Amino acid sequence: MDGAMKDNDISKVVEADKAHVWHHLTQHKSFETTDPRIIVEGKGMRVWDQNGKEFLDAVSGGVWTVNVGYGRVEIADAIRDQLVKLNYFAGSAGSIPGAIFSERLIAKMPGMSRVYYTNSGSEANEKAFKMVRQIAHKRYGGKKTKILYRDRDYHGSTLATMSAGGQDERNAQYGPFAPDFVRVPHCMEYRAQWDLSGEEYGQRAADAIEEVILAEGADTVGALCLEPITAGGGVITPPPGYWERVQEICEKYDILLHIDEVVCGVGRTGTWFGYQHYGIKPDFVTMAKGVASGYAAIACCVTSEKVFDLFKDDASDPMGYFRDISTFGGCTAGPAAALVNMQIIEDENLLDNCTRMGDRMLGNLSELMEKHKVVGDVRGKGLFLGAELVADRGTKEPVSEKEVGAVVAECGAQGVIIGATNRSLPGLNNTLCFSPALIATADDIDKITDAVDNALTKVFG
Repeated sequence: MDGAMKDNDISKVVEADKAHVWHHLTQHKSFETTDPRIIVEGKGMRVWDQNGKEFLDAVSGGVWTVNVGYGRVEIADAIRDQLVKLNYFAGSAGSIPGAIFSERLIAKMPGMSRVYYTNSGSEANEKAFKMVRQIAHKRYGGKKTKILYRDRDYHGSTLATMSAGGQDERNAQYGPFAPDFVRVPHCMEYRAQWDLSGEEYGQRAADAIEEVILAEGADTVGALCLEPITAGGGVITPPPGYWERVQEICEKYDILLHIDEVVCGVGRTGTWFGYQHYGIKPDFVTMAKGVASGYAAIACCVTSEKVFDLFKDDASDPMGYFRDISTFGGCTAGPAAALVNMQIIEDENLLDNCTRMGDRMLGNLSELMEKHKVVGDVRGKGLFLGAELVADRGTKEPVSEKEVGAVVAECGAQGVIIGATNRSLPGLNNTLCFSPALIATADDIDKITDAVDNALTKVFG
């Protein structure tokens, strides 16, 4: 495969795209004079556009999704075979791939037991929110309805998940939002809110959650929803001591702990799930992107048996069970793809590779930090990494979004696709984001960071 394509093969596709497709996260004014990028083909970690240009994809499909890389024939074959046998039946009944994948998934998640299938991360999070609200009415007289979420965290693009969205620029112009969603402070030590460091900082950031709980009234708070590592809000790894204290607080006030693994889940950080780095015992775990590496639409809301039992405690109550359905949660392609995706990760030891290559990439980025004063901080875990760019290391003043965009564009000109915080945080969209596929080699990692090195030199001197 060389990515070559004749002009007349693709011109009508480009015309149709410009005339009819509404691209995500994109201002379309420029397409009046230029063409949109159309990705035509992918193999491994490379993709080719309509002009035959090859790119090394350092963001796994643009939004940290294609964990096992492009062109996996075995996943496509499994989907095709399953669709011929049974493509769909509503989730009110089961399916063979749905049952088998749920068993395989739960085996990776000690303490969890039930899988509710949906079609997107936003929808998976909504299901957890609905369960929390229904539990409040079933068990607490309708009082424990509040859901806490964290500044800078992201949980989806529906109005309910945006109500739990900690990225103000992403939420702008879409309100008013649903009631009883309450924000808690972020835990980012680089932009410290308290004059502490290390474990003391982590515990203080968690204590800030308790302060919100007490201010709201613990008897009104039903759940706390957090990303194990903040993704689009700047790739923020929690300080030591943070998660242990968060767990204590949830147990102390009878608050359900909801971990959003839509980005971190299924290998991205070097473990099956990001929360497993920290000894967390969640009540809900939601996941989507890497579950099938983008080969089919699938997301899951996974719960503990304790949560599940609350919806079958009184069979005589016609309103007592979880009265919900996800239309495309009944598609069989998702779990069929997810089964093979998980097998690939196991057979090719991709969790270990993720850890090794993540360490290499973090080391490379740290070297760039020594070389370029504009790199204020590098952070992450596994192949989920960020580099925050600042105009001044002392004040931590962010560089402009225009300059960040120029770095991304220059990497693209070199044939490497990287990401950056995008319309998320007013004045703080200054973090370069990296999430190469778990199959990345040392050469791939070095090519990515070499491109960043060259781009930083060109843009900042």
